[in-house]
Amino acid sequence: MILGDICTRNCKFCGVKTGRPLPPDESEPLKLAESVRVMGLHHCVITSVDRDDLPDLGSGAWARTITEVKRVNPGIKIEVLIPDFRGRAECIQQVIDAAPDVISHNLETVERLTPLVRCASFYRRSLDVIRIVAASGRIAKSGIMLGLGEKREEILQTMDDLLEAGCKVMTIGQYLAPSKSHMPVITYFPPDYFSQLRDEGIRKGFRFVVSSPLVRSSYRAEDHVNA
Repeated sequence: MILGDICTRNCKFCGVKTGRPLPPDESEPLKLAESVRVMGLHHCVITSVDRDDLPDLGSGAWARTITEVKRVNPGIKIEVLIPDFRGRAECIQQVIDAAPDVISHNLETVERLTPLVRCASFYRRSLDVIRIVAASGRIAKSGIMLGLGEKREEILQTMDDLLEAGCKVMTIGQYLAPSKSHMPVITYFPPDYFSQLRDEGIRKGFRFVVSSPLVRSSYRAEDHVNA
């Protein structure tokens, strides 16, 4: 996770600290690139906090990080899990131009629950982020959590919305509350329920659907560069 460990948003599902972040570490892109080299990674997944405090919302640091990781690690495959950059196309484009292999942006939940679960984020704006990524020719990926009170038909509608936006890869996992002050878990679903949703997503047209209770965005991410 780049750009610090303090987020400018306060989403009700997330355990990341909220507050006033420190200025970005200008040496972070090289430090991360060297860490990837030392670990001998062939596939790297990078994410970040939201940085609504920065003029470019952190997109410049994203681009520098991707570029530096690729320079230090020739042949590396990179997936990025990006914030919505408040829907600003020029910020999303900076990430696209840095040429990661997969660009992911999570919807997190269904449209009806988005205002309750996500802070300063909008369902349709997130779909627009995915649409911009897909239109660029990059692999577009997204994910949701289950157990927040969504209905099955809403999950299926979310799948349709993602496909319409050009999303090729979807992850589905069980929501687990980080603390008692976060959104409570309404339902714990059995593994069979997740398997049914995976099969339904493939029938609908996704290239990959990874769906299981403990699945998170980066689970088996190395497979998704083939989408």
